[in-house]
This record gives sequence, C-alpha cells and structure tokens, in this order.
Amino acid sequence: METNFSRTEMLIGCDALSALKNAKVLVAGVGGVGGYVVEALARAGVGRIGVLDNDCIHESNLNRQILATTSTIGKKKVEVAKERILSINPQCVVDVYETFYLPENADSIPLENYDFIVDAVDTVSAKLELIVRAKALGVNIVSSMGTGNKLGDDFEIADIKKTSVCPLAKVMRKELKARGIDSLTVVYSKETPVSPQYQVEEKGRHIPASISYPPAIAGLKLAGYVIRVLID
Repeated sequence: METNFSRTEMLIGCDALSALKNAKVLVAGVGGVGGYVVEALARAGVGRIGVLDNDCIHESNLNRQILATTSTIGKKKVEVAKERILSINPQCVVDVYETFYLPENADSIPLENYDFIVDAVDTVSAKLELIVRAKALGVNIVSSMGTGNKLGDDFEIADIKKTSVCPLAKVMRKELKARGIDSLTVVYSKETPVSPQYQVEEKGRHIPASISYPPAIAGLKLAGYVIRVLID
C-alpha cells in the first residue's frame, strides 16, 4: 500500500527515510527562498522543522513566494508555513519562531537543537550572527546568497571562497573572513544582476526586483543539499 513517502522510500531506502524522519532542520527566513526549502523538506519527510521569520505575507510576495496566495495576504509567514507543513505531513513537529533574528535576541533561538540550519534571511547582520553561532556550536549550516535582480537559472552550491560576481557573496566573504570564518557552503549565481526597469525604495534602501523562478531554484537547491547530507 502506498503512503505519503512510499515513492521517496523507493528512491532512497528505508534507512535513509528514517534518517530524514529523525532529522531536525531550522529554516531561518521563509520568504522566496526559504519557503521552497520548507516545502521540499516537508515533502521529503523531515521529522522536525523550525521556521523563523517575523514578517507577514504581502501582495508583493505573490510573484515569487510559495506561501503567498491571495488567501494568505496579511497572515504571519511562520503560521502559514506551519499550516502548510502539517497539511503535507501531519506527523511533522513544527517549531515556530516569530521573531526578527538579531544579535540582541539570538540567545532565544536554540540553534543547538537542530542538525542543520538553512540561512535564507535577507539582512547581512542576521546572516552573520546565524553563521558565527552555528559554526561555534558545530551545527551544519548552508546559506543563500542573492536571488534578486536575476533572470537566469544557473544557481549552484559552492564554498563561499569560490564564489564570484554575486554582490552579497562578496560582502559575506569579507565579513566572515574578519570573523575568522573562511569556509561556508552557499547557493549563489554567477549571473551579473539585472538593472531594474525602475527603482523602489523602502526604509532607506532600494528593493531588489524579482521574478517567480530564481528564488524557487535557489531554495530547492538548498533543500536538496540538506537532504543529501542528512541521508549520507
């Protein structure tokens, strides 16, 4: 008799499926990239998923975020993520952290409780705090670089020291090196960012332009990497 994970078990075997069921993964940022990470982890049978985000779903998210539909506008992303995970796998344990991750409140998030952390947050300060803490704890972490202002689909997994072109990766390389970290697995694209047709400013910064598929590709690449490590 088929179950929700029988096709997965056919591919990876019983032991690997059990490893996923026993795995604990925290996804920090459940927007364009992180939402697709959550989707793939839930459908692969990961047994415990933490979702961390403080934002609500906005109409402008509809073009690229899997959690964004006309019926979820205005709702908290973490609550929508939890509902979606449980609608896919009711046996999954979902930890909800409705917070904007900052150095000041980082102690409130138990990173040590997870086997893997996926960094899909937007701000450099939050990314650095997550990475530094995960490295100090010995917890696996993989990080998303920029997906805005992109039209290509050539995202790849690499160590950050081997990245090029991506403006966010350049900043992160410098900041991590200053903190004594020279190795970090990331997903990034070598595509030169596209110049937006016009600029939109919010809270003193230019908002990146976006389209449906680059965040999805980056998110699924991240999820695939995490899953393969967990079952190795």
